[in-house]
Amino acid sequence: MICTRRDFARTVGVAAGAGVLVGQKPPATRIDVHHHLCPPEYRKAVEPRAIPGIVWPAWSPEQSVQEMDRNGVAASMLSLSPPGIWYGDVQQGRALSRIVNEYGARMVHDFPGRFGLFAALPLPDIEGSLREIAWAFDTLKAEGIGLFTSYGNAWLGDPAFAPVWEELNRRKAVVYTHPNIPACCGSLIPDVGPGTVEYSTDTTRTIASLVFSGTAARYPDIRWIFSHGGGTMPFLISRFGRQGEQLKDRAQRLPNGVMYELRKFYYDIAQANHPAALNALLQLVPPAQILFGSDYPYRPESEVVAGLAAHKFAAAGLRAINRDNLLRLIPQLRA
Repeated sequence: MICTRRDFARTVGVAAGAGVLVGQKPPATRIDVHHHLCPPEYRKAVEPRAIPGIVWPAWSPEQSVQEMDRNGVAASMLSLSPPGIWYGDVQQGRALSRIVNEYGARMVHDFPGRFGLFAALPLPDIEGSLREIAWAFDTLKAEGIGLFTSYGNAWLGDPAFAPVWEELNRRKAVVYTHPNIPACCGSLIPDVGPGTVEYSTDTTRTIASLVFSGTAARYPDIRWIFSHGGGTMPFLISRFGRQGEQLKDRAQRLPNGVMYELRKFYYDIAQANHPAALNALLQLVPPAQILFGSDYPYRPESEVVAGLAAHKFAAAGLRAINRDNLLRLIPQLRA
């Protein structure tokens, strides 16, 4: 079945962050940009490759909707979580990406107004990725593309990915990224799960790869979203600045400078909704570049709601983070 676009923003309310009485259903005013799907056929195929230390929780579309209803989330953008779909087999990668994307499109169809889709690609398969981009946008009407921060030991600024960036730049695509564990760094510290350190670190690696390779400047119409508050990057901002100054061809790679590129990006606050992460991120970007993201089903949406409330944002900033920034990124959601 080919699914058409649903009225994704239909149920989005008008008063973000309103107070809720005990026992009262919260108003549906939020959009969760970091919300995972786990199709049964995909899970069966890749569960043997599950990342050590990361337990896959129970999940179903109905559970997602229930979680959203409990937390005043009108709609969620669906994306894939690790381990992903690439295991060195081109045909398997293409088949798994199609399985995930068709399943996500069916969720959009079956739950009108509740979901949108960041379609998966079979990178580093360039030909297959270009085909899936066309299918995702032109047939499934996906809102954007969901990528991992690395594939093996290649990060997103790798020149081999240039044909994909050219097409996504042509389409002015929204590209959502989720951290991965690169081949280099799976189990470096005994008794510490790789996701504990490596997820945030790999987000930082791929931001560095995109910025210092010149990829971000070369394809300015791609709208990038990075998970978890940009990883460790906000804490390393002075080192990023110094690295930019040391590039011999910085005028070509960074014609507008490092900070210009970093401040163009969008950042969700899944697991980065505590004071240390929020304060660091807000030193880099204003609330206009920050998005509500939960990491469900790995973390509850209530965690983000509570973190934002504790930070005491002004009403306009809270509304922007909860929903308006994503609606600005994907204006067709206002239809």
